[in-house]
Amino acid sequence: IGDDIMKNTGDWKGLKITVKLTVQNRQAKVEVVPSAASLLIKALKEPPRDRKKVKNIKHNGNISFDEIVKIARVMRERSMAKALVGTVKEILGSGQSIGCRVEGKNPHDIIVAIDNGEYDVPDE
Repeated sequence: IGDDIMKNTGDWKGLKITVKLTVQNRQAKVEVVPSAASLLIKALKEPPRDRKKVKNIKHNGNISFDEIVKIARVMRERSMAKALVGTVKEILGSGQSIGCRVEGKNPHDIIVAIDNGEYDVPDE
């Protein structure tokens, strides 16, 4: 099982990631379930880091709004929001907590802009 986990989580090196194990007839299937924060950090294209040595890192990169919508589509089935707009806002909130920028702006300003109708979020 350990080898399967290593193989499936290879491209998430240096990030905390949830792994879902489905055991059926004593056979385990490994499935990677990325969180919103790990998807955002991966979208920032930062180099992998050693979590034991490098602590309290600030993710001060910049992500495009299209990238946020793409991440929201991945997270859609695990989101509590009714529509994709709510999921996009959830992802923007996660982006604010890890400290990244969206198109050079603070993620919370983008949430306010979505509420005012300045940003157009697709329906699905």
